[in-house]
Amino acid sequence: MMSKTTQTNLITSTQNQLNNVQVMGILNVTPDSFSDGGQFTHFDSALKQVEKMIDNNVDIIDIGGESTRPGAVDVSVQDEIVRVIPLLKAIKSRFDINVSIDTSKAEVMGEAITYGADMINDVRALQNTGCLEVVAQSDIAVCLMHMQGMPRTMQENPEYNDIIEDILEFFRQRIDCCERSGINKERLVLDPGFGFGKTVAHNYEVLAKFAQFKTLGLPVLAGVSRKSMIGNLLNRDVNERLAGSLAAAIVAVQQGANIIRVHDVQESVDALNILKAVTQYNQLLS
Repeated sequence: MMSKTTQTNLITSTQNQLNNVQVMGILNVTPDSFSDGGQFTHFDSALKQVEKMIDNNVDIIDIGGESTRPGAVDVSVQDEIVRVIPLLKAIKSRFDINVSIDTSKAEVMGEAITYGADMINDVRALQNTGCLEVVAQSDIAVCLMHMQGMPRTMQENPEYNDIIEDILEFFRQRIDCCERSGINKERLVLDPGFGFGKTVAHNYEVLAKFAQFKTLGLPVLAGVSRKSMIGNLLNRDVNERLAGSLAAAIVAVQQGANIIRVHDVQESVDALNILKAVTQYNQLLS
């Protein structure tokens, strides 16, 4: 389960936000993820990436065993467990770091909880069969993400009446469902789901109005790293999106993001430290 220290940080960050922003480093152990597919499928290379992220002051490592990019192929429960759980066990036995498991399968969640995961990061917001029940039997933290549609089809002409209000209403419903299932609200983190069933215009409206998600009184995660919303705007290939990713992450933090989910940990930590230094200086002058 997530350590009491980390849970406290996640919650108190709504009050002392900037000093408690956490960097979540992405570790995809998949052959087909949109940015780093195939880079860390081997156990040793994955552990080396973990060490690198820890050296660069990551706060949470987010392990994903199934790609959720548009058009991604489904992965069986057993294949996902084989990809994720041995790595989780190795990390928890060797390092003092919080680990999140990026999954929408109840069976994978159960295994992850058994072997010491600190957070479940679910793009389906615990809507799949058995997920609520598995998580309710633990005291693990959970990130609930908004997605319109399913990964294979989510980018086929997504439409909203009012995208911010639609996402907020989705969160209200999922929070209520979690609480009725025995999952305390204090365990929840929200993710508006950049790139998941949203056009480029939708994504930038979500970023521009990110502060509105704080009205629900929960920590909010921003995952913009290397996404197509950056590539499409700047006409940059996936490996040329660092500057755009950093800019978008800082905009989200300035509007209250408590966690930024990133591929480039060192650069993201550096950017956050600059923002903190400027903010602290301004506070001294005020």
